[in-house]
Amino acid sequence: MGGGGQQTDRIADTNGRFGTYTWEEVQKHTKSGDQWIVVERKVYNVSQWVKRHPGGLRIIGHYAGEDATDAFNAFHPNLQLVRKYMKPLLIGELEASEPSQDRQKNGALVEDFRALRERLEAEGCFKTQPLFFILHLGHILLLEAIALMMVWYFGTGWINTAIVAVILATAQSQAGWLQHDFGHLSVFKNSRWDHLLHKFVIGYLKGASACWWNHRHFQHHAKPNILKKDPDVNLLNAFVVGKVQPVEYGIKKIKNLPYNHQHKYFFFIGPPLLIPVYFQFQIFHNMIAHGLWVVGYHDCFDSYHVYAAECDFTALSLPLSLLVLSVLGPCVVFMESHWFVWVTQMSHIPMDIDYEKHQDWLSMQLVATCNIEQSYFNDWFSGHLNFQIEHHLFPMMPRHNYWRAAPRVRALCDKYGVKYQEKSLYEAFADIVRHFFIMDGCTLFHFFWTDALLHCH
Repeated sequence: MGGGGQQTDRIADTNGRFGTYTWEEVQKHTKSGDQWIVVERKVYNVSQWVKRHPGGLRIIGHYAGEDATDAFNAFHPNLQLVRKYMKPLLIGELEASEPSQDRQKNGALVEDFRALRERLEAEGCFKTQPLFFILHLGHILLLEAIALMMVWYFGTGWINTAIVAVILATAQSQAGWLQHDFGHLSVFKNSRWDHLLHKFVIGYLKGASACWWNHRHFQHHAKPNILKKDPDVNLLNAFVVGKVQPVEYGIKKIKNLPYNHQHKYFFFIGPPLLIPVYFQFQIFHNMIAHGLWVVGYHDCFDSYHVYAAECDFTALSLPLSLLVLSVLGPCVVFMESHWFVWVTQMSHIPMDIDYEKHQDWLSMQLVATCNIEQSYFNDWFSGHLNFQIEHHLFPMMPRHNYWRAAPRVRALCDKYGVKYQEKSLYEAFADIVRHFFIMDGCTLFHFFWTDALLHCH
């Protein structure tokens, strides 16, 4: 950040002034190497600094030429400290005659949402209950202990191995929700502890990269379900989603896969392969590209060692022992991948997926997310991501407080006519398949429609 002051001086000289700007002027600076953002009516030139942004260069780039105030508040726990580091990037502010919101956003809605956030903060909804996370971690360790004891007492037979695999997959999935809490800085008052525990849990218990997760996941939160900005809807031409992609694929005649059958092959290449194949490829690519050589391993690897030790005390032959070991790990990851996909996509895939519309924070999150009915099981099974709306609006809020914020958020949505969706768990899962099935028909229609047009001409 040390060179920021010199950068600001050069910008001021180049523009001939250091003062006020219109939204029209701000919106001209959206390209790579020339990016401005607005936070609390102040204009910042982040063109060169984006490469040093701890959250990654893309997340700031997604807000180039826009008001980024609500995203700024959502992702930074210590706003005063961040404002201090942003001072060298300050080049001016909006003209007094300019509205605080760009592109005809509803200023009253935005102000009411910010007022709601302040009330929730005052009521302690952003304060963590340490006992909740201690118990959550304790039940993960308990599951691990049960799995290891089962190996010790019952050996490495096939039935016992299958049971242990289910227990370890459950522990891994719950550890995944825990790393998610640390990643969003929602556990400790001091974010350094969150960062430290996040790196430990995701790096040494989950075998992934905290840096990779941050850069990917925060883009998703910043611009959910927005094509070319949210990596979670960048499905590598394997699926077509939303209402826009089928039209584009039909017009461009993109037929990498039989998309009219994607609701069928989703079950074979979606949930089973996301974590063990796609994510692993991305993690290794990220390690090589950025030199992040962090050694990680799955918790189930600990069980591998126990299994190996147990093999010395059982009647299993060495080939059979190796077979048991080779089956356990993939089974655990296979089950965890299914769990992860169904939970994370039940609140997003069936929702609106489109290109950038420059909506306000509340409206943008509500069209891209929905909630699942609250129950003790749903809360536990999904890591409280059944409150996806509240999580997206307030990503740093501890998840045990989502239920407190939900009625207030619903009331605000009702006031401004913003749709607040809540479904049953079964309906949410069914909507994923239903969405792909509907998109199959849309894509097929556009393939035939464009063919007919070409023949007519």
